[in-house]
Amino acid sequence: MTSTANPDYWSLLGLPPGSDQVQLKRAFRREARRWHPDLNANDGHAEERFKLVNEAYAVLSDPRKRAAWEEQSEPRRETTDPFAQGFPSFEEYLSVVLGLEQTEQESVDVPPSGFSEQGDWPATSPPPPPPPVQASENLETLVELTPEQALHGTSVELELGDGTLVEVETPSLAGDGWRLRLAGVARGGYDHFLQLRVQTEDGLRVDGLRVLHRLELFPPDAALGCAVNVPTLSGPVTLQVPPGSSSGRLLRLRGRGLELDGRRGDQLVEIVVVIPAELDEAECALYRRLQELALNEDDF
Repeated sequence: MTSTANPDYWSLLGLPPGSDQVQLKRAFRREARRWHPDLNANDGHAEERFKLVNEAYAVLSDPRKRAAWEEQSEPRRETTDPFAQGFPSFEEYLSVVLGLEQTEQESVDVPPSGFSEQGDWPATSPPPPPPPVQASENLETLVELTPEQALHGTSVELELGDGTLVEVETPSLAGDGWRLRLAGVARGGYDHFLQLRVQTEDGLRVDGLRVLHRLELFPPDAALGCAVNVPTLSGPVTLQVPPGSSSGRLLRLRGRGLELDGRRGDQLVEIVVVIPAELDEAECALYRRLQELALNEDDF
């Protein structure tokens, strides 16, 4: 274990002595994320290890401090604790320490694009103390995709609450109602969710290769059966609804879904039986008669 009295900064960052700036930054980002207090709420040692990682980068990235440390085998500690006011979120922390205009955001389910490195920590003085962590909550953004974008995947640009822009690649064969999770990118280490909407103007919903459609029918049409035009991605077709169709019944239109790599999906039509909001006297009389017939059947 590394001693905090005389730490080996190279070991703290998991690097061999003499590693270049690119390796140093990469190792710093890895270890800072690993030990950041926001991401290690149940680890009592994470805070001290995080401070040591920060100190290691401060010394090794500054040629003067690094030379003094290598000559004396004694780190030059800053007298001011930059975390005296609390710990910033991991993204805010990287933006201050690395001098980045855009910070790297990582996701468990859908990784955004990496950030660009645009500068080192100033050699003349340490960065100002970062702001305290500000608690927040999970966020959600609605993203509308066309059927083709959902089928093949597409790039979506998302602006976070602090103005940071991240680019997210949606997966292929995505579906309406999917929620994509970007882990830890919201302020305070919370998650940001993308809810996908993949619908056409005709009310068709896409789910992978399948297309879904809700067909509303009045009770006589559902009970007796009917022929009705329904929309598809390639234009309307006539669907024969069988007699005795209840709400929730699914009718299949084969081959009317999306196609990818030689596979073609179907369109599923869900029957939904609806009652008119207003009934005239004749219609009320018919429904009362149907009710009487049903009660008479129950008597037998």
